[in-house]
Amino acid sequence: MASDGSVKIAVDAMGGDSAPVVEVDGALAAVRESAGRIEVVLVGRESALEAELSKHDSEGLPISIAHADEVIAMGESPATAIRRKRGASIVVATDLHGRHEVDGLVSAGNTGAVVASGLLGLGMLPNVRRPAIASMFPTVDRPSLVLDVGASIDSRPSDLLEFAAMGDAYARYLLGRDEPRIGLLNIGEESTKGSELTQEAHKLLTASPLNFVGNVEGRSLLQGNADVVVADGFVGNVMLKLVESVLDVLTNALRGAGAHKGLETLKRQFDYAEYGGAPLLGVNGVVIISHGSSSPKAIKNAVKVAARFVDVDLDGKIVERLREVAVGND
Repeated sequence: MASDGSVKIAVDAMGGDSAPVVEVDGALAAVRESAGRIEVVLVGRESALEAELSKHDSEGLPISIAHADEVIAMGESPATAIRRKRGASIVVATDLHGRHEVDGLVSAGNTGAVVASGLLGLGMLPNVRRPAIASMFPTVDRPSLVLDVGASIDSRPSDLLEFAAMGDAYARYLLGRDEPRIGLLNIGEESTKGSELTQEAHKLLTASPLNFVGNVEGRSLLQGNADVVVADGFVGNVMLKLVESVLDVLTNALRGAGAHKGLETLKRQFDYAEYGGAPLLGVNGVVIISHGSSSPKAIKNAVKVAARFVDVDLDGKIVERLREVAVGND
């Protein structure tokens, strides 16, 4: 963050399904609504970005362009593409962040490529072995944070403890939850239920100073029994996509019915556009992963969320919480 309180965010302007139209529109909206406190660097093909910016009244706004002549497509292998396409927009955006020329980045591109670029270009925070993508889930009370929903699979028990500590910091400083209730996604409430991973993670979480409330079953996840729910990335991603599809099916089934209004409230809680995207926690930087089909509203909110991460120094808070929980790599 600059000494004057301004925050500079890089936007991967070539990543989304409708790039760069949506990215430019959303970035401009974020800059305008922040009264110029948020600066944006659009990363992508300069000619395309200049042409898109010319359609808007952007004179005097703190928005600039960083040229990147390559794009990583959704279907490409992330690791291979990151190595071969050093001029790709997500790689250039990450390099800007790694050199501290920007304070954070937003991308609606290939999720695997964003994760890989963050790992290689930014590295990990102290005492974090694996990153986690955190997503907000609707509940009957207030939204819960679930992590990991896709960054890491084949997790160790200590990874889930790290996820819990990072989620605790997020809930405290971004969601305003004083003593976040931490739950472990499992097939039963008893501590002896589940795989070896969840049983060992349960022991670590129980022994930690976190406010661990025990196992959370899939059927009770949306009841709001925990503020933060931790899971291996494979399980979390399956749960994420299942809940998304169920809400869509129910909305269509109840269209025009009396219950539809209540369901729309749940959908708004789960709408990625409201949150802008999902943060990649654990990397040494601020990375927000937006949906490929993001709207300008989603990009705008993603930029705002990235700026808020910088404002509260969430990475510093995570490092502090990990130290308090005495998390160490095994």
